[in-house]
Formats: sequence, C-alpha cells, structure tokens
Amino acid sequence: MRIAIVGGGPGGLYFAALAKQLDPSREVTVWERNAADDTFGFGVVFSDETLAGITNADPAVFSSMEREFARWSDIDVHYRGTVHTSGGHGFAAIARKRLLEILQRRCHDLGVDVRFRTKAPDVEELTAGYDLVIAADGVNSAVRKRFEDVFRPSLDVRECHYMWLATDRVLEAFTFLVEETEFGPIQVHAYPFSADRSTFIVEVNDRTWRRAGFTDGSFGPGVSDVASVERCGELLHRFLGDAQLLTNNSKWLRFTTVRNRTWRHGNLVLLGDAAHTAHYSIGSGTKLAMEDALALAAALEAAPGDLAAALEHYETERRPVVESTQRAAQASLEWFETIDHVVGQDPPQFAFNLLTRSRRVTYDNLKLRDPGYIGSLDRWFSEHTPGGRQDGTPPLFQPLVLAGRHLRNRVVAAPIATYSAVDGLPGEAELLHLSGKALGGAGLVLAGMTAVTAHGRVTPACPGLYTDEQTAAWRRITDTVHAHSGALVGVQLSHSGRKGSTAVPDSGSLGTALTANGWRTVAPSALAFGDLPVPHALTALQPLVEDFAAAARRADLAGFDVLELQAGHGFLLSTFLSPLTNHRTDRYGGDLEGRLRFPLAVVAAVRSVWPRYKPLLVRLSAVDWAEGGTTIEDSVRVAAALAEHGVDAIDVSSGEVVAHERPAYGRSYQTPFAERIRADVGIPTIAVGGISTCDDANSIVLAGRADLAAIGRAQLHDPSWALHAATELGYSGPGAYWPPTQAGGAAKPPSGGRARPLLTLRPAEPGLARSRWTPVTAATPDRSV
Repeated sequence: MRIAIVGGGPGGLYFAALAKQLDPSREVTVWERNAADDTFGFGVVFSDETLAGITNADPAVFSSMEREFARWSDIDVHYRGTVHTSGGHGFAAIARKRLLEILQRRCHDLGVDVRFRTKAPDVEELTAGYDLVIAADGVNSAVRKRFEDVFRPSLDVRECHYMWLATDRVLEAFTFLVEETEFGPIQVHAYPFSADRSTFIVEVNDRTWRRAGFTDGSFGPGVSDVASVERCGELLHRFLGDAQLLTNNSKWLRFTTVRNRTWRHGNLVLLGDAAHTAHYSIGSGTKLAMEDALALAAALEAAPGDLAAALEHYETERRPVVESTQRAAQASLEWFETIDHVVGQDPPQFAFNLLTRSRRVTYDNLKLRDPGYIGSLDRWFSEHTPGGRQDGTPPLFQPLVLAGRHLRNRVVAAPIATYSAVDGLPGEAELLHLSGKALGGAGLVLAGMTAVTAHGRVTPACPGLYTDEQTAAWRRITDTVHAHSGALVGVQLSHSGRKGSTAVPDSGSLGTALTANGWRTVAPSALAFGDLPVPHALTALQPLVEDFAAAARRADLAGFDVLELQAGHGFLLSTFLSPLTNHRTDRYGGDLEGRLRFPLAVVAAVRSVWPRYKPLLVRLSAVDWAEGGTTIEDSVRVAAALAEHGVDAIDVSSGEVVAHERPAYGRSYQTPFAERIRADVGIPTIAVGGISTCDDANSIVLAGRADLAAIGRAQLHDPSWALHAATELGYSGPGAYWPPTQAGGAAKPPSGGRARPLLTLRPAEPGLARSRWTPVTAATPDRSV
C-alpha cells in the first residue's frame, strides 16, 4: 500500500508512524513545506484519555513524550484578586517542538519518507499515484479547497481576537485569568509545558480589543506583533509581574471553526484541522489530530484490503466524537465571547460558571474529581441564599423567594398541554397531571396553555379561564395540590393568535387547521404560520387587554399562586414582539418600542389585578432562530421593560415563532439566553429546554445561569423527577418533600450485584484531588529520541 500524506504536523507524522508500525511493507511518504525545526506555537496539552490511547497504540512514542511531560491535575481561576482551584482533572503538556522531534525520529526509525522544505505534488497526481492520500495540511487546507464542492466546508470565523504567546513564568496548573481593565475584560488561557515555560494565550472580544487600541497589522510569516505583545504585558502586569511574554509568530488571530459535510473523497481523506477544529479553550488541535490519526490507522486495520470501507469506518467512528467536542467547544467559545455579561458575579460563582461553561464539565463531575471544592461552593451558595439551608443542601434544593411566595426548591414542572379539556373546562386529567408533578417534588408546577377567551384556545381540547365554571374547576385542582404537597401552583395564560383553531396534534407541537367547528384566528398582521389559514389583522386591541386582566382575576380566585403570561412560541403576544410577524404601521408596530406596546399594556392590566405578593412571570422566545427575527439583544430590552412593569421573573424559551426557523437544538441549549437576561437585566430567570438531568439543573443554578430550572419531557418520563433528583444528589430535607404515602421510596431501592471479598492486605491509597506542576518534578529530557 502506497500512502501519501500532505502535511508534517503532529497528526500527519503520528499517522505515518502508526501506519508503518502496523505494516512495515507500506510505503509512506510525508510532504512538509517547512523545515524540520520550524514550529509555531509553544506547548500542547493532552488529557489523560488521549494519552491512554497513545500509550496503547505506540508505547515508544508515549515513553519518549512522558519523560518530558509537565503534569498536573489542578485548574486555577484568577478573578478579582482571588484564586479558585478545582482539582482532579489530569493534564500533561509538552513543548510542540519536542513533540515534533519525537514524532520525526519515530518516523525515521520506522522508515517513513519525510520530505521537509518540499511542496507536495498536485493532489490529483497524488490520488492517481497512491492508494491513500491524507490531507493533514491544516485549517487553511489547500487540498480541502481544491475539492470544496465535495467536502462542502463551513468556515465559521469567530468574533474574539487571540494571540498565542508563552511566558517564562512557570505556572503550576491550568490557569484561567480574567483581568478587568478600563477597556473591558481580557482573558488568558495558560498552562505549563516545560521546566521554564508556560503557554499563554491572550483573548479579547472585539469591543475590548478596539477600545484598548489594538489593530490588525501586516506581518510576514514568523514575524510577531511586538507592539501588541508589549501592550498585553502592560495590561496583564498585575499577574505577570517581572515575567516576560515570549513570541513565536505571535500576532492577532480570529478562531475559525471548521466543519465539513464529509471528510473523504475517493481515496482522499481529511485529517486534523483540515477536517475540523475545536476552540482551544476546551483542548488542543494537536490532541484532536493525533486522535484522528489513531482512529484512521485503526480503521485500516479493521477493513484490510477495502479502503472505501476503512475510510467510511474512520468517519463513522470518529465524527460523533469530533462533533461532541465541537458542541462543547462552541458553548465554551461563545461563553468567552460574551464574558463581559458574566463579569460581576461573585468570584466563587464566576469560577464555577467558567469551569462548567461547555456543559461537558458539571457539578457531579467536579464533585467526583474534587469533593472539597464542591463542598465549599455548596456552603457559599447557601450563605448567599436568603433563608438558605446551611446543611449541605445542593443548590437545586435551596429555597427561593419570588414576590411574596416561598419555593421550597428550584425545580419547575414546565407547562405541558394535556389536550383533555371539554369546552375549556379542566377535568380529571389536569388534576392528575398537576398533582403528580407536585407529589413528585417540584417546587412549582405550571398548568400550560390556558386560554383567556374561547377563541384564544389553540385546540378545542385546551382549557381556559374565561367562565365561572372553569374558575371553580381550577379551584378544585389547586386546593387538592395544596392539601397534599408543598408545591406552588401556577397557570400559564395565553392567547393562541394565528396558531389557534387547530386539531389536537398527533405529534409535534401543533396540529392541522380545523376543517369543521373552527374559528377565525387573529394576529398583529395578516401573516399565516406555515400552512395554517391567514389570520385576521387585529384592529381593536383593548378588548384583548381586558380579556387577559379578567383571566388574571379568575386565576387568583382559582387559588393559583403564580401567574405566567405566554409571550413566546408564536402565540399572540409573541407575534407582536417579533419583527417577522408584526408588520403593523401603527403605534403597535415598527421598532421594538412599538412592538412592545401591546404586550406591555397586557402586563400592566394583569399586574393591576394580580396580587403583588403572588409572582408574575412572562415566558419569552429569546430568539426566533431565523434571519431578521428577534435577537437576544432584543429580548434583553424586552425583559428590562417587563421588569419595569412589575414582572417578577422571565421564563426563557426560544423559537416556534415562524415555521422556517432553524433552532440549534441540544442539551440545555436555551440556558445561555436565560443567563444573558439574568446578567444584563438583573431579573430572576427560569431556564428551560433540553434539561433532563439533576446534574445539569444543579449546575445551572449554582453557576448563576438561572434561578430556576424548568423540566418538561424528563418529568413526563418520570413524574417524580425532583424527588429522584434529591436521592441522586444524596439529599433529604425540606427541599425534597416526600408525601407520607410515598415516604417508603425515599431511599434508593436495592439493586443487583454481590458482596465483594476483601483481597488486599492494606486499603488502597486515596488519590490526590490536587496536584500541581513544579519544575523540580521534571525528569531530565532524553535528547536521544
């Protein structure tokens, strides 16, 4: 087999060595345009997981790397004169130059033909003359560009500016530094990689970068932006002290996230940065490239003699891992891009927020690594919670006071449509549904999609609050919930707008238009949702304001503790807010101030009749997920206006406003919107959407991303989700009330397994949660390899 590799970086060299090691008869040639001793960057960092793979694949390479590793387990977060340390993570770093020397020597010893200072032949010549061609030519891959109609790359250039530097200050741990300057926050990602050097990446968002006077310059290959480096040294002097910043082709860059529709084309395959990139804040590109190399070599072994099957196996096995990494990296880079909205949190919470920014690291994960760190955070949270419980209660089960109501925990049973009402009258299904969630331990249960008028229903099976009979039926339900649980009960008041007069959906969130017994729908503008009929453009708005106020009075009489106005998901109030659905030219349309006018009139009317001691919530679609639609910046302004009009908290959802939306679904995908509104407006928020585990909910609350976590589908799967969450977290107390009829389930049921015999003379030594890098622990480098 003849193998051609374009690019002699770590990924290309490591694959060459593995391929030759596995089958010495292979002819492997590497083309590298730079000299053997040319290298950009400083240290590269590996996780224990990646190193385990390298150990198994090529012990000789790992042994040579290991002798020069800087090793540690701690992460330090420097913020506002404090340092917060989380241990147990497991890192190893090495100088990039030494890594390349090790891989080059390994290739030499195995008989790989590595051609430095040599441009690779034309890719079509390579694919014709070799059995396998690997493009490992980096983020600006010329090979990928040549066949971009096949690979279909997506290059997402991000907003932050960053510069790759080093320092002669030898750090002891992975270090995040956030320095608040007069121009805005500057963040540093840094880690040690040798006995006398640390990698030091400076990053700033565009607004801070410009205010600080930085500019892009024209610098040739290998030439550093010395003026910017000196400026960075001045701004970070408090941390650096007398330490020096060191350069190597150091200049301002903007990170590009690379994705490709496919990684393979005939006998050509992409590897490393040519195929994909992930932001440096969650790991190195070198790590990913070497993992690619290992996976590709393994795929060739798994399908000997069938290259097409081998390349398909490689991409099938590797792509889910890469995409998972990219999702975590996307969340991480967006957190740093918007860091100025988080700056201001108390240092303990800020550090935890930073550590869990990617959603890959969570409360439970950190507790497993370093129980002492999480214990200190739990104590901090309880001390900073009004009425907080000082008994090690997890954040999710700490109390919260909204208006004059006391929630025993931070779990909300999200409003769910049951489609079981008759003529708007709630019955046994609503009673069982809400009682089940309340008995299941949620601090607040919300009745969903309750119409303020008969024509404000989405379907004929939706409940309402527009008759005395309905008020009495709801009172029976709230009295039952209050009598048998400690949960608060709320109702979501809504008007369907252009989404009304539809059948109960067989699947999804919206059914088809009623063909019989339907009614005329209304909206701010005569614009249809998808295939539904065109609504009537409203002219008289005051009657609807009065309908909402009347329903709010009935909600109070019905015994509800909390009232939520539905101003999201494309229902009536939401369509006034979005520029995609409100094309009015009167005072209720136009700019955001005009589009807000009718929803604020509804809020004011409701607030005037809804008791002040009962919380008033509003659900928003924070973004429309469609071009030209509502943005998070718009929703921050909307939330601020709602707060001024007496709203106590914002329930932050997104989308479902227009049929052509393109949401970025994923785990807790809407939580960043709740965090942004909470940080910028200073109003409590509820996070909802893609939250299924108590670990994620607990992390959201502790990080200050939201004050409450609304659980939807997961509580349909498990109505006792909140109580089971408490058990999972090892908590029993007033925040997790087990009704007497269910008290026997408070302990975990017995599971399978057997008692294990004691087969050691002495107990195992406990692992150290905290370990740091100090140069005296470094072994003498072995320069023979």
